[in-house]
Amino acid sequence: MLETRNLSKSFGPIHVTRDVSIRLERGERRVILGPNGAGKTTLFNLLAGVLQADSGQVLLAGKDITALPVARRARRGISRSYQKNTLFDGLSVRENLGLAAAVQAGQARRLFHDSLSHPKVRETVEEVAHLARLEQVLDARVNEVSYGIRRQLEVGVALATRPQVLLMDEPTSGVGPEMAAGFHDLLSGLPRDLTLLIIEHDMDLAFEVADKITVLNYGEVVFEGLPEAARGSDLLKEIYLGSWENA
Repeated sequence: MLETRNLSKSFGPIHVTRDVSIRLERGERRVILGPNGAGKTTLFNLLAGVLQADSGQVLLAGKDITALPVARRARRGISRSYQKNTLFDGLSVRENLGLAAAVQAGQARRLFHDSLSHPKVRETVEEVAHLARLEQVLDARVNEVSYGIRRQLEVGVALATRPQVLLMDEPTSGVGPEMAAGFHDLLSGLPRDLTLLIIEHDMDLAFEVADKITVLNYGEVVFEGLPEAARGSDLLKEIYLGSWENA
């Protein structure tokens, strides 16, 4: 479903990603691990089209999308949730979801309230609110809800674009253990035909949700395999120092 071939990016003399080659099957849950500065977010930016690679390819469903900008990649089926909230604080949860759904449904050029009342948009909002567990807060303004709800809404907004591949950049960043556990349940409830690529710092969540784990270090893939193999890897213990001992 999603593949990179020898993807490389440098900023001046600094090589941020080096010949990164990964392949995700449809419906796969892949977790990207790596220490700070490993190139994880840069890889996401290359996949989403925020950055253009110096060399290598990005393929979606077998088609080369390397040269496509962000908007065209999104229309092809790549969506992303960010580590930091990128929401409209003055709008309600429902309206944030509706705007994303309106763009996907081709209703974004209509008047704001007209587009949100379109049957296809309303259907998407209801479906996504259920998946992201937002049904009880749909009419609350974003600036009135908790940080954890905002993190869920980020996922919901991405889902409202009906992606084939969802890139999630540290979805549990800044939330407590209870909310992290809730995210595990949320991820487990997503449609199995949706391909997930997740950057995660929470080792427990990573091992629980991943079908496969890829580890980056200094911009290179240094490990790829099953979660069980990752737990026992001496190389990964060395990279993460003591943080793997209690994972």
